[in-house]
Amino acid sequence: MDTVLSIKNLTKIYGNGFAALKGVDLAISRGEIFALLGPNGAGKTTLIGIVCGLVRPSGGEVLVDGGDIAADYRSARKKIGLVPQELSVNMFETVWDTVVFSRGLFGKRADPGHIERVLRDLSLWDRKDANIRALSGGMKRRVLIAKALAHEPEILFLDEPTAGVDVELRRDMWEMVRQLREKGVTIILTTHYIEEAEDMADRIGVIDKGEIILVEEKHALMRRLGKTRVTVGLKQQMEAVPPKLFPRPLELSQDGMSLSFTQTGEEDEQAVGLAELLKELASRNIDFRSVNTDRSSLEDIFIDLVGKSR
Repeated sequence: MDTVLSIKNLTKIYGNGFAALKGVDLAISRGEIFALLGPNGAGKTTLIGIVCGLVRPSGGEVLVDGGDIAADYRSARKKIGLVPQELSVNMFETVWDTVVFSRGLFGKRADPGHIERVLRDLSLWDRKDANIRALSGGMKRRVLIAKALAHEPEILFLDEPTAGVDVELRRDMWEMVRQLREKGVTIILTTHYIEEAEDMADRIGVIDKGEIILVEEKHALMRRLGKTRVTVGLKQQMEAVPPKLFPRPLELSQDGMSLSFTQTGEEDEQAVGLAELLKELASRNIDFRSVNTDRSSLEDIFIDLVGKSR
């Protein structure tokens, strides 16, 4: 694994004694999309702030592509782009000027062609000469993304990037994320829209109360902790579940018209379990009329994990 971001025993204790981070260890691979999930106050933004040089850590080590952010801040920071939660732009500048200036802040030579490509990808090209104060909220969010991409970072942090934005921007942004990943850019995102993490991420990390409680490849996590609720609708009412009908617990609905069971594991394992039940029903001359499956989402798993950690 080619690690581009290494975080070891990272702590942050504020002046009032609040421990925002408690010995966080995390390794991010080059070119992956990593989703960091956690409830409000879990430590996500503090962690991002430390890596991006906006917050001073109390202890620990952060290496960006092998370089220590404390010992060689400028070199490490050049490799990082950040799209923050809050709008942080000069409202009286034009779109073009603020994005060009952001590139210059990182010591990059002028490259109008790159700036144009970024603005076009974000549907900002026709507004390049507009003052930022005249833009809609969604367009201002696009400017933040353009600023983060202006210096061609190797690592891009997206801190709640689609909070409160329109569907069109969300779609455009995730398309850009996919394109960036194809170019080898590492994406680290936090989001309250967990379905976005489920759709986009390669790996999932869950942080709560300043501690990492899980890091796992997304599909492995869904297989290990995901559950499927299987419901078989019956043609005739059943008053009670026949003894030894099925090796795992079955639930009979209140109206006696359906049987249900919950199963973990991969889809082929679930199919075997369902086939066993249908075969047994047929052998007992119990007719069924429908089969429904309801697979737990990443959000269900997240809620369960955070609930257990509290």
